[in-house]
Amino acid sequence: MHDALDQRCKDDLRAAFGAAVASADPDTALAPYLPPPPAGRIIVVGAGKAAAAMARAVEAYYPEDISLEGMVVTRYGHAVPTRRIAVREAGHPVPDAAGVAAGEAVLRLLDGAGENDVVLCLISGGGSALLSAPDGVSLDALAELTRELLRSGADIHEMNCVRKHLSRVKGGRLALAAAPAPVLALLVSDVVGDDPAVIASGPTAADPSRYGDALAVLDRYRLRAPAARAVLEAGARGQREETPEPGDPRLERVRNVVVASAQTALEAAAAGLEARGWPAHVLSSSVTGEARQVAGVHAALARQVLAYGQPFGRPCALLSGGETTVTVRGDGRGGRNGEFALACALALPEGARAWVLAADTDGIDGSEDNAGALLGPGEIGACRQGGAEALSRNDSYTLLERVGGLLVTGPTRTNVNDLRVVLLP
Repeated sequence: MHDALDQRCKDDLRAAFGAAVASADPDTALAPYLPPPPAGRIIVVGAGKAAAAMARAVEAYYPEDISLEGMVVTRYGHAVPTRRIAVREAGHPVPDAAGVAAGEAVLRLLDGAGENDVVLCLISGGGSALLSAPDGVSLDALAELTRELLRSGADIHEMNCVRKHLSRVKGGRLALAAAPAPVLALLVSDVVGDDPAVIASGPTAADPSRYGDALAVLDRYRLRAPAARAVLEAGARGQREETPEPGDPRLERVRNVVVASAQTALEAAAAGLEARGWPAHVLSSSVTGEARQVAGVHAALARQVLAYGQPFGRPCALLSGGETTVTVRGDGRGGRNGEFALACALALPEGARAWVLAADTDGIDGSEDNAGALLGPGEIGACRQGGAEALSRNDSYTLLERVGGLLVTGPTRTNVNDLRVVLLP
């Protein structure tokens, strides 16, 4: 009986993850927002883990006789076949030479945009690294700064604040390059709050942050980054042009539309679980903080349900979205979802009948080959042997692989942040 329940719960969790991903599938999410053909061309540019799938959806929408051209850049392994829009691949989460070349190619493409054209920007998570056009710093310096930011525990808002001020395309500058053509940016959001200024470092959105704010991030996390710091200090002294701020008249012909988000994914996952007989409760779509601390809160709530039937009775499913962070102090392998799942397993009552899923909707947890983790009582119990040491070394991947708890989906070609579900029969 327990084996049947275990299989059912894991199947239901996989289905919930599938429903969340399907809700952000560009093939269905984009069509309601695509504009009518202009008098001139539709020029498509874009970047992110969903960029190739978004380009394919655009091609399928417009007839062959419509003037459509462009280029998008996505992560290695995330490309799909296209006919009219070129797809390039580049490095993520650390920018590489291919991303720099893609940034230069996009800027050249926009240089010929005219008033009768429409520039269609397809933006999704990962675009900050993938569309690189370093400004004032070398690629090597930018890559090393990115690594330091990723290890520091800085959240995506802080990271992107810095990256905007070291780029010729981020922080609204891509939209400026498209002038005088109008710009429609369609965004698949992977950030808490769905702010277009933060998604992929806001290439088509006004930027409320200033050079001084970016310097403050470096100071907060005690990052030396001498080359980047020199550029940011010059900007703070007024020696470099700022990113366009809200109200900048140069952005009047720019429109940003979020077409998919963590909230829509959570709603789809919850509906899927309800259909399978699980009363589903969405806790929040905007969870942030250290992964292991967030896991502790989820485990505490599960303990309350198990012990007292509060605030929800059993059976139930507890769902959350958002993006946690990991301050790397060890030398192990693993992403934020693996760390969440392992910490949650250790915090649940010993012998608890609980199932845990934590996965990134893009199918890649950090820089590993898994989307995250899927644990039942057997895997949760096995995690107790060596789990604390694995957490101390940020080595969740190795332990989860050993106990059979990795969730491997391959690239989903979309990205609406993380999905976490705790099932309590």
